[in-house]
Amino acid sequence: MAQKFIAACVQNCATPDVEADIAILAKLVDKAGAQGASLIALPEYCAGLDARDGTLHPFAVPESDHPVLPAMAQLARAYKAWILVGSIGVKAADGRIYNRGYMLAPDGVIAARYDKIHMFDVDLGDGHSYRESATIVPGTEAVLSPCIGGPIGLSICYDLRFASLYRTLAKAGAQMLAVPAAFTRITGNAHWHILNRARAIENGAYVISPCQYGTLAGGSECYGHSLIIDPWGRVLADGGESEGVITAEIDLAEVAKTRGRIPSLAHDRPFTIEMVVPAVAAE
Repeated sequence: MAQKFIAACVQNCATPDVEADIAILAKLVDKAGAQGASLIALPEYCAGLDARDGTLHPFAVPESDHPVLPAMAQLARAYKAWILVGSIGVKAADGRIYNRGYMLAPDGVIAARYDKIHMFDVDLGDGHSYRESATIVPGTEAVLSPCIGGPIGLSICYDLRFASLYRTLAKAGAQMLAVPAAFTRITGNAHWHILNRARAIENGAYVISPCQYGTLAGGSECYGHSLIIDPWGRVLADGGESEGVITAEIDLAEVAKTRGRIPSLAHDRPFTIEMVVPAVAAE
């Protein structure tokens, strides 16, 4: 397996027009492929997204009918690259919608699927409330996907705040962790860099986090700043707040080196919790 390769994050601003978004994604994937990227990661809801009244309304059809997948599969074959379709809306047989990510192998075949586990149901203040669960059904399974160099742990956006998910993926063998997102500007300004660096540091893993930028339909703003972070927590590339592509060299020898210096994955210990009840003072 390749120890060194180029990874890329695509940064776009999705719209309700899925075909227009696919054209933009193709242009950006072309750019990443031309720079020699062997792993190209796209953001959450990378094509076909409407947001109204704090709820997400992605373009959603059954997997077999979704236009994003054949378009990206063709590009995977063209560049002989792994392409992470960060997520798209996928309609289940019962009519429900899943926020589902896909890993496409260099032959265009779907290597893994991941349904976002944690739903973004929050009240940020100043009228900024979001209820992802109003339109999206959560997944129930963590996924370790094949990829160039070895397994990569899959996640999506709000999952980033749940450290135990990434710990589980790292202990299962992930040397890389993917966090495709459409992080809001409010939460991104406060937490995006910190949380991504923390997940890298805690697990001694590369973190690859493509994020949408700009104003979505309905007025929600995404933070951008797609990131590639090394196992020591260093930011190797930052996408800023405009459309584009970032790349960085991944050297998986750095994972072993970092985990050898601080082997915290091997130091987890079971523990119990004791609830200490304050003594009641005698009258």
